[in-house]
Amino acid sequence: MEKVKYGLIGFGGIAENRIAKEGFACDKARFAALDNAVLVGATDVNPARQAAAEALGLKWYKSSEEMIADPELDAIYVATNNATHAKLAIAALKAGKHVITEKPMATSIADAKKMVETARKMKLSLSVDHMMVNNIYNIKARKVVASGALGNVNDACFHMEFAFGYDPAEAASWRCSNIKEMGGPIGDVASHCFYVAEYIFNSTVEWVAAAYLPKLMDIKAEDGAYIKFGMANGIVASAKVAFSEMRGGLAGTLTNLGYEVYGDQAVMRGFGTMFQLSGYEDEPIKMRLEIDNGKTQKKLAPGKVQNIYQALITKHAKSVLSKRPLNAVDGLRNLELCEAAHKSARSNGKKISIVK
Repeated sequence: MEKVKYGLIGFGGIAENRIAKEGFACDKARFAALDNAVLVGATDVNPARQAAAEALGLKWYKSSEEMIADPELDAIYVATNNATHAKLAIAALKAGKHVITEKPMATSIADAKKMVETARKMKLSLSVDHMMVNNIYNIKARKVVASGALGNVNDACFHMEFAFGYDPAEAASWRCSNIKEMGGPIGDVASHCFYVAEYIFNSTVEWVAAAYLPKLMDIKAEDGAYIKFGMANGIVASAKVAFSEMRGGLAGTLTNLGYEVYGDQAVMRGFGTMFQLSGYEDEPIKMRLEIDNGKTQKKLAPGKVQNIYQALITKHAKSVLSKRPLNAVDGLRNLELCEAAHKSARSNGKKISIVK
């Protein structure tokens, strides 16, 4: 089968361990090669990353410009710092390369719109790494909601609350110090809550209303936020996001990353279902999805595990090979939702409608 040839711009820890080793199956001891995609090479502004890339058999490019200009490559995966996503993606698109970019696709709605429009004009596939929709537990949750097993769903809450920023080095990082680069819990993790909610409920968010948590941390970004949002199908849900919550230790932190979906017949709870994990037995926690009707609790078996990054890449590659390009409008909507949440929080919780 023909394979789309990718280059990876940005080779930090997540890019190496999640995107290259898992997503592109460069860890050959754990994964079989993808049927329709292959990672050819990598580059990073830090030349010290070259050895790690070459250890995986990847070609090292001296710069992003050299990579984008390489006619051997069909597509580029942008995994750099948030502020450079748009610039690199647009350069790659203009050079005729299909693009996957890490979340957020850009740090402004204007730049995100430029990316979508450039991809449209060039007739190229553009995708954003909203990988959690590929988690088999979240896929199962979507099916459960659609089946009516919970009864009439009238509430839900999505959680991404943990401790980050108490350490001075963390406080100095972009996640805690640079809101313009989508730092802070709203830009960094409420974004995940929004797209997972839209996926599970098969609907779009139409409005948001938010309030910042009490400001107790010594970081420039917000400590956290409580966000209410309404879906087009009438469901009103919430997201609780924070960098200020200790949550005990690793087990408490990771299992807290999930959701509750409340129906009038039962509640469904996901534990650890909103993170970088896929559900393998050797991962640091065991995910689970449960239905509780008040009398009995039932664990749901979601099926065979799929790697959430591989699913993203193979979908993008399929769109390239079939000449049916993806348009990344979900990434653009996600930015609009995060911006609306900040706007609401700065306006005493005013409800902000999302323009379609």
